[in-house]
Amino acid sequence: MLLLTSFTMSISQSTMTTAYPILMKQFGIDAAAVQWVTSGFMVAMTLVMPVSPWLLDNLHMKKLLNLIIAVFLVGTGIAMVTPNFLGVVVGRLLEGVAVGALFPTYQAVIMENTPEEKRGVAMGAVGLVMSSALAVGPIVSGIVLQFGTWRVLFAFFFIVLLVLSIFMQSQIENTHPMNKRDFDSLSSFLLIGFAGILYTVSILPAKGWSWTLAVTLLVSIALLVFFVVRQLRQDNPFLDLRVFEHRGYLPAMLLTGMSYSGLITATVIMPLYFQKVFGLAPLWSGLLMIPAATFLSYLNPKSGRLLGQIGLRPLVLIGSTMMVAGYLMLAVFGTKVIILAIAGAMLLEGGNAFIMMPAVTAASNALPKHLISHGTAIITTMRQLIGALSILVAGILIGFFHQNHGYGLSLNLTAAWFILIPLSGYLLASRIKVQK
Repeated sequence: MLLLTSFTMSISQSTMTTAYPILMKQFGIDAAAVQWVTSGFMVAMTLVMPVSPWLLDNLHMKKLLNLIIAVFLVGTGIAMVTPNFLGVVVGRLLEGVAVGALFPTYQAVIMENTPEEKRGVAMGAVGLVMSSALAVGPIVSGIVLQFGTWRVLFAFFFIVLLVLSIFMQSQIENTHPMNKRDFDSLSSFLLIGFAGILYTVSILPAKGWSWTLAVTLLVSIALLVFFVVRQLRQDNPFLDLRVFEHRGYLPAMLLTGMSYSGLITATVIMPLYFQKVFGLAPLWSGLLMIPAATFLSYLNPKSGRLLGQIGLRPLVLIGSTMMVAGYLMLAVFGTKVIILAIAGAMLLEGGNAFIMMPAVTAASNALPKHLISHGTAIITTMRQLIGALSILVAGILIGFFHQNHGYGLSLNLTAAWFILIPLSGYLLASRIKVQK
């Protein structure tokens, strides 16, 4: 039931891009403004993720999960009934806060309560929820918006989550040991640096560089440096950065970001192929993402079982090769044969299944139990930053190539350059511990 609840909330992360044209028309706003329904969500989510270890240590599981669900329902309700665009943004911010608290929380709880030899299978199920939800988001929104308004989209999530929350009450158990400590307000404030960086890279494609954005980025970096120094000097830090002292954690963390980059890039670039190049309606654009999402869902549990059999390094090599092949297929055939474009998306998302959750499992296995919640919070936060940076780079490359080439060729060239990202998987594979 927890996985179903997480799946429902996770889908909301990638649903709104399909509704951009509808929101722009109804509220009379431009493309830069409408991006706040996604950028605001991601900023709020990233801001809360590092707080999750403190929440787990200080709130019983049932109270914490109910609080998370309540915040999401309030945000969804506001967005559903608001008469203006500001209400939609506020609602999405609250949804982002809830999802940001949920992602690292339920991953940490699952890892803590699963024997190390079975964590691969457990995280395969988690990967099925997270990765598949991100891929399924545009599909769900495309179908709903074909037959209803954007308010119906919010109503759909509100009703489903409300029903799930009622049925899950009897199944919530308090398994995480309490370690109550005072709330570090200064460290919490310094986390704004994460949000500032994410805001900058999210809004940059639409607005371009300005003094305001440059100052925001510099101040955000300074706040994060101060945050890191503060954590390293504390005996009981707000977010324990000593996870990086454990061999195998850092490369596994980077691998999760690398694989997530491929997944989120696929969900962004493929609708552009379908709509801009092949001239398909949003509904068909969403439906044509189903093969990739299905392939990803099929492979996630299998990769979890393979982790325990062959180890992380072979899985990373398989996943990286699939992602390289996916980008290469898009670069060569993306604008020529729609079936091959779909196959390229399947390889991109399928490669993610062999890397992201197995790498999260390997990172957690490298840590003692009391550091798992901190390690998971760092991984989920960095994954969001890398994902947002990937979207930024994709937007910059498409715009740059579009100055001298058609839109289709610009997408092909962007896909070709993105081959460099999964190529890093081969290097990172050499830095991970060999399975015993």
